[in-house]
Amino acid sequence: MSEHFPKVRIYTEDHQILIRDGLDICFYMRRSHRELAQGVQSALELYRRAIAPRTLDWYVDHDGEWQPLDARGWDSIHRELFENSWPLIELKDAPGGEQEFRFEYRGKWFEDPRGLDRPDMVSAVSFWLPTEFLEVHGPSRVQALALELAECFPLDSGHAGLAFNALTGLLSGPEEWRRLAFRYPGMDFGGLGHTHWYLGTRIRAPHWLTFLGPSVLGALGGAPGLRARLSSPDTTIQPLQGDRAVVTLGPWPDAGDLEAHRTLPKYRELALVLKPWLYQQPPSPHDWTAEYRQRWERRFLDLLPAGG
Repeated sequence: MSEHFPKVRIYTEDHQILIRDGLDICFYMRRSHRELAQGVQSALELYRRAIAPRTLDWYVDHDGEWQPLDARGWDSIHRELFENSWPLIELKDAPGGEQEFRFEYRGKWFEDPRGLDRPDMVSAVSFWLPTEFLEVHGPSRVQALALELAECFPLDSGHAGLAFNALTGLLSGPEEWRRLAFRYPGMDFGGLGHTHWYLGTRIRAPHWLTFLGPSVLGALGGAPGLRARLSSPDTTIQPLQGDRAVVTLGPWPDAGDLEAHRTLPKYRELALVLKPWLYQQPPSPHDWTAEYRQRWERRFLDLLPAGG
């Protein structure tokens, strides 16, 4: 186990990796896909260069089946990105196993003439990394990659940090899975899940890197106003283009550990400042019960004692 995060491996009955420790970088935009397509392509190329020599070799076709990402597959991805108003793109490094690297994009069409009643939907993108990438390259490289990727998007919010990367994408599961989620509050759930349908301009729970868009940052008085509300010397605030900013909670991402009384006071401090804008996901039949979901999403507000 690392000083900063646990090594997590949960297996299926046939000994396939179901859940593992990892990192996730996500961005959310209240913009239609046509405004984002070029940025998505640029970000995907940045990500592919960053993970080399590892490669993304599989993609999901329109039938939901994984296919080899050969020249024909890349043609399909290009068409999905530049010809589809509601693109759904998923790429990964391996057909099974641990899936250390994964790219996911959900584009939206806000001007859809069908008038879908989804006022808080967002276009969203996610990039997975294994924790081994962090151990080899260090946190400064992961931070630099997240900032490079953020420059590709007119983001309304985003985050980067430790995550349980689950192959199923579901938050329900064995009791061990649930126990780990509550033990390590600094670890999120990798992937986009259902969040992109409901997030709007709100903010997910604090992460190692928390990206704030113009709506929330403006309400806080900009980067100076936010800085005045945060007292931890390890917390930094970096202004970004377009009245945006990123809050960094220490030099390393930290899972915390409630059993060892590591309660992540910096994360709690930021959660209290962002409380009016924190997101809580509506219940889903494929999700935890509403009680468990609410408890988990409020973990920095309710489960951790003030001041750590």
